[in-house]
Amino acid sequence: MKRFFLTAALTVTASAAFAHGAVSCPDMPKAEKQPQMALQKKLEGEGWKVRKVQNYNGCYEVYGFDGQGKRAEAFFNPKTFERVWPEGEQPEAAPEKK
Repeated sequence: MKRFFLTAALTVTASAAFAHGAVSCPDMPKAEKQPQMALQKKLEGEGWKVRKVQNYNGCYEVYGFDGQGKRAEAFFNPKTFERVWPEGEQPEAAPEKK
C-alpha cells in the first residue's frame, strides 16, 4: 500500500515538472519589466478570466481561461507582453473569416 502511494505521488510530481516544456524569457532588469497586474488587465480586456499570474523562468505564467473560454496556461514576455510558446507547442491557427 505504501508503494502505491509513493508511486502515485512521484507520478504527479513528475507530470507537473514536464507540463511546461522548455519555456524561458530573456534576462532583463526588474525596471524593464511591466507589472503583472498590467498583463492581467490587458488579458481581461481581451476576454480572459485570469486566475493567477506568477514568474516562471523569467516569463509571466498565466493560469485561467482565454477569450474563447478554454482553460489556459500561457507564458508572456514581462517587457512586451508578447506570448511565448513552450518548445514543441504551436499557436492555434486563427479561424478563417468569410
